[in-house]
Amino acid sequence: MGVTGPPGPVMDRDEVDRALARLGAEYEAIETSLLALQDHSGRRLLEGAQLTGVTKERWAAAEASITLLWAYFDAYTDALRSAREIRSRRRWSSREDLVELTELLRGESVTVAGSATATANAPTLHGGSGKLSERFSLATLVDRMNELYATSLDMVVAADAVWSALPARIDLLAAELQRTRKLAHSVGVRPGEHPAGDDLERITHTLTHLREQVVSDPLAYWNPTPGSSAPGGGRPDTTVYDREARALEDVRREIDAVLTVRQDAEQRLIRLRDVLSRADRTLAEARTARGEVLAKIAATEVPVVSGPPTVLQEQLATAAEYRRQAQWHRLSPLLESLEQKAEDELLRARESLTAVTQPLAVRAELRGRLDAYKAKVARHGLAEDPFLIERYDAARRMLWSAPCDLRVAEQAVLRYQHAAAELLRAPRVPEQSGPEDRRGEDRS
Repeated sequence: MGVTGPPGPVMDRDEVDRALARLGAEYEAIETSLLALQDHSGRRLLEGAQLTGVTKERWAAAEASITLLWAYFDAYTDALRSAREIRSRRRWSSREDLVELTELLRGESVTVAGSATATANAPTLHGGSGKLSERFSLATLVDRMNELYATSLDMVVAADAVWSALPARIDLLAAELQRTRKLAHSVGVRPGEHPAGDDLERITHTLTHLREQVVSDPLAYWNPTPGSSAPGGGRPDTTVYDREARALEDVRREIDAVLTVRQDAEQRLIRLRDVLSRADRTLAEARTARGEVLAKIAATEVPVVSGPPTVLQEQLATAAEYRRQAQWHRLSPLLESLEQKAEDELLRARESLTAVTQPLAVRAELRGRLDAYKAKVARHGLAEDPFLIERYDAARRMLWSAPCDLRVAEQAVLRYQHAAAELLRAPRVPEQSGPEDRRGEDRS
């Protein structure tokens, strides 16, 4: 839709002809726009829909605006026809004709008598004064039609965009929801028995309500683009839809996990029994080792070894029962919990065995250290040194006796190490009887 020029002085024939040509072009553009609005799919849907909320209010105003638009267009058409008739009276228009044409083309010469409904609901140039008729210049009338057309088209395009986008997507998601519900039912995921079943029930109610709202009040789900002057500038608000789609995907993943449990439940139960069996055997070994430590090692703290937890065996039996009854939704979280607890129990058993056998490991380390130094001394030809032999035998008796006092034995090994180290560092003089002197020093 275009805009005519401002009013001016008496027009000459050329100005009149140019104005009529411009007005004719505007007439064609306005008529095309109005017919397109009349045939718009969104407008037809709005006419036949049971509307509620903001859409109902805005459509009432838009209908009044469209009615007023046609009244303006009819008045514009009549004025243009009258101007053409005056211009066609004679080839060279008289001054009286030019004055009349100037008033018609530039003055407030067009009177529009609107219906009571139209003037009550549609915005008017006089701010809703309640007048049943208004006077316009053709330029003002075009501006007014542009304004009403833009607001009406914006409302129609927005509603049509929401209806084109959301209901179809909601229907597709609802179909996926039904497939998921059937799958969930097959593995025992039902409302009131499993959180995923409750989620499916909530998503179903939300989507049903959402579709009803979108159909009856599409403009409640429209986000206009700030600052946009183009009709229909914005996008559908898919916040609720997107949230429920994500929630359904989460439920689907959980159900897939339950299906996976159904497929490999037996193997997982076998692995669980094996892990718990290894934990029991490790604890039994720790208890046996504790008795050995108490018999062979003196003056040491040996931790108590607890028995296997019966609660895990009870939960394992419950898991097996769930599998027999095909209660996969119950079996899935129980297996995950049991697998972690079983690994923790095996780790605890191994740590218990390590703690219990620590004194034996210390004794073995001392024995190894003593023999290593004896071999080192032998490599240097000092194996027959009486002083070293005496200290070696003392340490060996302590380490190979039962019960063994580790603190005393460690001191004996250290004395042997120190003696061997001093002997290896000392210069060897053939005339000096080193071993006898060292024994004398030791006895002093």
